[in-house]
Amino acid sequence: MPPGDSSPSERLRLWLEAAPDGYFLRDAASGEPVRWSDPRLRVVPVAGASYRMEALQDDAFAPGRRLALVPEPDNEHDPNAIGIWDADRRVQAGYVPAEVAPELRGDEQAVALREFRDASQRVGLRVLIAPADAWIQEPRR
Repeated sequence: MPPGDSSPSERLRLWLEAAPDGYFLRDAASGEPVRWSDPRLRVVPVAGASYRMEALQDDAFAPGRRLALVPEPDNEHDPNAIGIWDADRRVQAGYVPAEVAPELRGDEQAVALREFRDASQRVGLRVLIAPADAWIQEPRR
């Protein structure tokens, strides 16, 4: 079954459980952990984040925030490129890794899941990419 395809009985229902540097995934019905290797979702590092360190500091990329996946079919380096932007498409954190982007259908949703920090700033980010019909409980702020 291609990533993102699921019958209604297999619909992904997730809630984000707080961790010191982001969130873990749990099944909303059972409370059981959801593995990052679950074939219905992807957890990926943001590629190219080191070129956008100032943008990465924006609160819009804090763990738990919704993100926008923006295809770039006219990208001269990679026509399969998918940018990772804040939900309002003001600032770009980077890209979906090149080896993952061609596998996406284009209707997925994304959430900042975990951050990597040095002493003073965010230096990396892992993003949850889930099917459009997945239900994801947003964390309380």
